Amino acid sequence: MAASLEDKLVVAISSRAVFDFEEENRVFEAADDRAYMRLQLERIEEPARPGVAFSLVRKLLAFGDAHGRPRVEVVILSRNDPVSGMRVFRSARHYGLPVQRGVFTRGEPPWRYLRPLAANLFL
Repeated sequence: MAASLEDKLVVAISSRAVFDFEEENRVFEAADDRAYMRLQLERIEEPARPGVAFSLVRKLLAFGDAHGRPRVEVVILSRNDPVSGMRVFRSARHYGLPVQRGVFTRGEPPWRYLRPLAANLFL
C-alpha cells in the first residue's frame, strides 16, 4: 500500500543541494557523463558529504504531528543518473534521513515530475 501524502508538505529538492557533489560535478563538466557515472559507482559505498541544504532537509524531516508522524516528505528530484541516485539514497540512509522517493532524469528537465510527485515546493 502506498504511503498517504494527505496533510503532508512534499518538498522536492536537488540531490546536489542535499549532498556535496561538487567534485564529481567537475569531472562531469571536464569529461562526460560516463566518467561521472564511473566515479559515482567507484564511490557508491562512500557517503557523500552534506550539501548546502542538508541541515534544512534534516529539520524539515523532523517536523511531526502530535502523534509523532512525519508532516513533511522530502523527495529527491535530480538531473543526475540512476547510479548517482543509488549513492544519494545510500548517503541519506547513512545520515539517518528518511528519504524514500526520488527521480533521476539523466539530464532531462525535472520540472515535469513535480505534479506526479505531488510536490508542493521545489528547491
